[in-house]
Amino acid sequence: MRQTFDETTERAFGPRHVPLIRQAMAEQGLDGFLVPHEDEHQNEYLPAANDRLAWATGFTGSAGAAVILKDKAAVFVDGRYTLQVRDQVDSQMFEIRDLVEGGVPAYLEAAAGRGQRIGYDPRLHSPDALARLKEAAAKAGAELLPVNDNPLDRAWGKARPPQPTAPVVPHPAEYSGEDSAAKRARVGAAVGEKGADAAVLTAPSSIAWLFNIRGGDVIRSPLPLAQAILARDGTARLFIDPVKVTPELPAWLGNQVRLETPDDLPQALAELKGKAVLVDPAQSSAWYFDTLQAEGAKVIRGDDPCALPRACKNAVEIEGSRKAHARDGAAVTRFLHWLATEGQTNPPDEITAVSRLEAFREATGALKDLSFDTIAGAASNGAIVHYRPTERLNKRAEQGSLLLVDSGAQYLDGTTDITRTVAIGEPSQEMRERFTLVLKGNLALAAIRFPAGTTGSAIDVLARAALWMRGLDYDHGTGHGVGSYLGVHEGPQRISKAPNSVALKPGMILSNEPGYYKEGGYGIRIENLQVVTEATPIPGGERPMHGFETLTLAPIDRRLIVAEMLTADERAQLDAYHARVREVIGPQVEPEVRAWLNDVTRPI
Repeated sequence: MRQTFDETTERAFGPRHVPLIRQAMAEQGLDGFLVPHEDEHQNEYLPAANDRLAWATGFTGSAGAAVILKDKAAVFVDGRYTLQVRDQVDSQMFEIRDLVEGGVPAYLEAAAGRGQRIGYDPRLHSPDALARLKEAAAKAGAELLPVNDNPLDRAWGKARPPQPTAPVVPHPAEYSGEDSAAKRARVGAAVGEKGADAAVLTAPSSIAWLFNIRGGDVIRSPLPLAQAILARDGTARLFIDPVKVTPELPAWLGNQVRLETPDDLPQALAELKGKAVLVDPAQSSAWYFDTLQAEGAKVIRGDDPCALPRACKNAVEIEGSRKAHARDGAAVTRFLHWLATEGQTNPPDEITAVSRLEAFREATGALKDLSFDTIAGAASNGAIVHYRPTERLNKRAEQGSLLLVDSGAQYLDGTTDITRTVAIGEPSQEMRERFTLVLKGNLALAAIRFPAGTTGSAIDVLARAALWMRGLDYDHGTGHGVGSYLGVHEGPQRISKAPNSVALKPGMILSNEPGYYKEGGYGIRIENLQVVTEATPIPGGERPMHGFETLTLAPIDRRLIVAEMLTADERAQLDAYHARVREVIGPQVEPEVRAWLNDVTRPI
């Protein structure tokens, strides 16, 4: 098994570890310390050695923060984790607060005391976030101070896991579709157009994409932890721990890329004195800005120059994604068939469901890893948006309940992410109606045509409209970007209520995942991945319009659909989707699975 079901934290982490952190704070003359979720690479998913927030609080979600003061502490999470945080964090030790509404700045303004010295690790915070935090602390009369010796790391001591050392390997052109030299020339030219001599790159996904390399330092993502400096002429310096450098890597990178160690990075930054250097304040920590400015470089703030070209997949990557989804769809369909047969007469527990789905993916012979730990939520656990089964929380599905399964896989030719909600036994009318509302949102977002320049925030309402009309909603984004054998969460594109200035462009892959969650009852989510298509004319229209091609192929549980709630166009759209599923998946699966698939994808 790739996925395990042990808990890596416990509620006692806060009471056990916060006193140690406070002792280390006191030794440095600090009255408080800021603990972000992100690590030195601003990763969302973290290697165990960098999961500081989990060690300090017990909270293992992918977004959050904590503030530890001498006499009080608070942990901050967003709407995805409101249930999880109550289960994992000791509420006597930590006040639980909203990460979005006010967040850490509001807490500092209210809780910090006049004259207090509150530390932060400049390698872990973006400069823009720090500016807001410093302003809030100043309003309270407190001061934020950078520390070279992280008191949490000191408290963690020898118990801290070692840094990952997964080998870094080439990612061939048959999957990448463009060699690294061409990418570096193209991105280097863009750096020059911004008036910069070089760009500092710290995002593992950008480094993996630019150099056509993959690693395994970040859980469930084939990413190497590294840094790079890209010159405007396309030459580069790549800083990787030597233990991760495989024998074929130097020749693969070529003589325009200089391989160095992370210990060489400070000197390399010093050598940029007098140069104009592009750095992304959303991807690179304050340490880079402080170091470059101290060394006399001219810092240009701007977006990571790899982010947009990485997001706009080329033809090879798109075709690879189609193949990955066809392969993955067959595995998921076998799993759904198992749930529809054995799983109905002998409902599985969550761990069994996760294990069976992983086994179906392993049987493809192409699985490199999961793209995230599978979420399998039976009944009330399905209402916990980012729930992960453990031995303690494991629940068996029951007759008359729903099972929500959100999963994905990493293949050399693509990354997948799919959610299906399945009825176990006979669902209630409320379940069916709310599932259909979610389905209407998914269909609306899949069918939309939109002009160039449209952002994801402009179309987010399509996925929510049917729910809103019934007084319902969900507290997570509707769509995130997805990489090409990279991270399952990829920017800069997204579909959400939050304002987003990044236009949707051809080749971008995004999820389409509206949902509904009844606390204590059940959860519903339907998720497909879809790629933005080139703009094409619409008969009678005046402007070419972009659209989406749905990549994910697996049946949607028709037992949960109230057909009368769908319009004629929605029924036709669902029927057309299921016809594609039959056409692509049917030939790949066994006769008994094919017979079932033909039945459950018949016209609505």
